Amino acid sequence: MVEHAAHQRLKEREAIGPHLTKHERMGFNGRVALLITNAVGTMWCAYAFAALALVSLPEAIRGGVATLIAWIAQTFLQLVLLSVIMVGQKVAAAASDKQALQTYRDAEALLKMQDEIHRLIEVNNTLTAEIHQVVTAKGAG
Repeated sequence: MVEHAAHQRLKEREAIGPHLTKHERMGFNGRVALLITNAVGTMWCAYAFAALALVSLPEAIRGGVATLIAWIAQTFLQLVLLSVIMVGQKVAAAASDKQALQTYRDAEALLKMQDEIHRLIEVNNTLTAEIHQVVTAKGAG
């Protein structure tokens, strides 16, 4: 019987696992940026920014159409949409990590099935060779 050894990549994947966003090495500056991003990237922060922007709305209205448009574009949209977009990016990143993990697990299963198929082919080849030897020996004798 042929001794089957699993492919080295299967062992590597089992030891390492999938690479996710949380595994990123980022250093001090990256940790500070992540802390700020996690604080600003919340809907509560978006609500706070909206309230802050609304404080200056009466003055923008008194300033006329140009001032009001500038207030909408430069104050309200930038303050509020910043946090809303960051929340959306966090949701998208979480979904991306889930997809990466699912893809990793699917690939892991396919690699293991392929390894099992390889093992079965080796067993089949060994048995076929043994049957061939028996048939050939009987035909010669």
